[in-house]
Amino acid sequence: MASHQRRDENGRAAAEEEDGSTTGSIHGFESLHRLLEANLKPQIFQEVSRLLLGLNCGRHLERVSLPQAATSLSAEHDFDLQAFCFHADKELLRQPRIVRVGLIQNAIGLPTTAHFVDQKNAIRQKVEPMIDAAGASGVNILCLQEAWMMPFCFCTREKKWCEFAEPFDGESTQFLQEFARKYNMVIVNSILERDIHHGETIWNTAVVIGNHGNIIGIHRKNHIPRVGDFNESTYYMEGNTGHPVFETAYGKIAVNICYGRHHPLNWLAFGLNGAEIVFNPSATVGELSEPMWPIEARNAAIANSYFVGSINRVGTEIFPNPFTSGDGKPQHSDFGHFYGSSHFSAPDASCTPSLSRYRDGLMVSDMDLNLCRQLKDKWGFRMTARYELYSEMLAKYLKPDFTPQVIVDPMLQKRNPL
Repeated sequence: MASHQRRDENGRAAAEEEDGSTTGSIHGFESLHRLLEANLKPQIFQEVSRLLLGLNCGRHLERVSLPQAATSLSAEHDFDLQAFCFHADKELLRQPRIVRVGLIQNAIGLPTTAHFVDQKNAIRQKVEPMIDAAGASGVNILCLQEAWMMPFCFCTREKKWCEFAEPFDGESTQFLQEFARKYNMVIVNSILERDIHHGETIWNTAVVIGNHGNIIGIHRKNHIPRVGDFNESTYYMEGNTGHPVFETAYGKIAVNICYGRHHPLNWLAFGLNGAEIVFNPSATVGELSEPMWPIEARNAAIANSYFVGSINRVGTEIFPNPFTSGDGKPQHSDFGHFYGSSHFSAPDASCTPSLSRYRDGLMVSDMDLNLCRQLKDKWGFRMTARYELYSEMLAKYLKPDFTPQVIVDPMLQKRNPL
């Protein structure tokens, strides 16, 4: 159902859906942060923000002014545009290593009943002005959401949607390579990959495009969800690329695709391989995961001393044929509301506010990568981790005869005198 929206100066939605239902807003506001800002006194709001978003080097996160070319595109195409800056402490032996990073969240462009060619073209038309806004803003590294080039069909179990799968160097990559060359920008392209060299096996893949338009490499999603509607093993296999870190012109990046964010060891492995920024392109709905969304990535950034960029699509995607799942609900035609809320987290526990819960959006952040090593020095997590103990435990756990290390209270073995 199309929505007719206008927003006031606080980002509050002034209209509802045609059927009178909510639009994915929080009592009319695009995000929790904007709701609090509009309803709390400035002094109270500042303290609440400190508790919710943390402090970066002891200070509140600073907003960044973007060029008029970017803000004009935001106004013309009605996408949320926010920008912030993460500082690091000044060092005596190293210069700042500042990189500008962007995240794009978007809804699909046409109903899922439209011709597949038209659907793909409509999505590109929605995404293109946001990429241009990122380019106009001087973004160095840009990441799009999981499977941005198609509707998120994976839980319908209908094989026709496999037509959207494409080679890692296919049309979506070629589309983004032009922008990478134009804007001297590294772009992470999350696609449904058809592996034409291995029997047309299908993977959930991130293609890392270099700032010269070259393909640096790929990473395939390690973990496949089996929860509620999200049982995606019908479509693609568990990844076979390990935990690669890609050294780009602007820093070392990695991609933890969607469901992998629920696995702490997945985050850990990217950190052990030296990642400075880890992107989490995702597709997740409010009823299932929203309370976890602001926690997991932020915790990963803290525990692994790197930055995290979390991206989630927006909107409700309705499919022509109802489907069922393992959650006991009657058959239904959509997964629920994809709540957007893309944001950045930093290793010092600070994070940005989130983008809109229902509008397309571009989040931009300047980040000094020196902060990664500074937090490693401060907390010493790498030095105090005791990996040899974990390694020994995991080796035992993988054996068929594994017995948990449980020490039983001997008093439990005695009969209860009563």
